[in-house]
Amino acid sequence: MTVTRREMLAATAAALAAPLVAPGAAGAAGAAGAAGAAQAAQAARMAPKFFTAPEFALLDELSDLIIPTDAHSPGARVAGVATYIDLRLAESLDTDQQAKWHSGLAAVDTLSQELHGKAFLQGTPEQRLAVLTKMAAGEKDPKTPAEHFFQQLKGWTVRAYYSSKVGIHADQQYKGNVYQRGEYAGYDAK
Repeated sequence: MTVTRREMLAATAAALAAPLVAPGAAGAAGAAGAAGAAQAAQAARMAPKFFTAPEFALLDELSDLIIPTDAHSPGARVAGVATYIDLRLAESLDTDQQAKWHSGLAAVDTLSQELHGKAFLQGTPEQRLAVLTKMAAGEKDPKTPAEHFFQQLKGWTVRAYYSSKVGIHADQQYKGNVYQRGEYAGYDAK
């Protein structure tokens, strides 16, 4: 099927004029549809790409415990650390790395079950902190799967946070390349 230039111009003009002809109910329905489509698109962007929804929630909580919101700056949750890690792993071709994340998050829930008799996210804030503290205690010489995973979790959390807008600007207060007025502000080896 071929479309002539005249047919293309007529179709374009009709498409442009359609919203102007019936602004009443059709316009409201169109606006509602557009808003719904925008919400659906945002939900699709926010949905985990690699992790399951429960794994993503667990990662989000763990990363926010490692870098919490404080008086100085927002924490890992606000910076989107879990989303960053999820996207990096979704794009990764390293299936061993991906498997380590799945098994590492499972190890966190296993440790929480051992310590408190419930999954990590069902624990109280104090119980969650106790699980994270137990994992961190073996950071220098990890022996358990949860301790090995903590090293990876902490490293990726810090990297994601300090490469985010929140980490760079709010936490580190980076202002960009700016002219230094006054005395030399750099390192002086005197």
